[in-house]
Amino acid sequence: MATDYDAPRKNTDEEDTDSIEELKTRRVDTSSSANVDEDEAIAAESFELPGADLSGEELTVRVLPRQQDEFTCTSCFLVKHRSQLHDTSRGQFVCNDCAV
Repeated sequence: MATDYDAPRKNTDEEDTDSIEELKTRRVDTSSSANVDEDEAIAAESFELPGADLSGEELTVRVLPRQQDEFTCTSCFLVKHRSQLHDTSRGQFVCNDCAV
């Protein structure tokens, strides 16, 4: 925004001549905007997404023991296929992802 520095400026005496009605409307406007702010955490608790309640659901997963061609990574503790094996020189089984 360009500023015209040659334009006449208001004196402080002119600023004090605002009417009482004008000052009251300014005060009402600023107080009404203060009520807009509210805590986001409190507002988020009132929202419920459709299908978000999974309390009645039951998870059924069949867990298999580690197979002959799998190993457990000593860094991330995930069971991986032997093709993911990176280092066995120090007696540790480390996967390619953890070796990087």
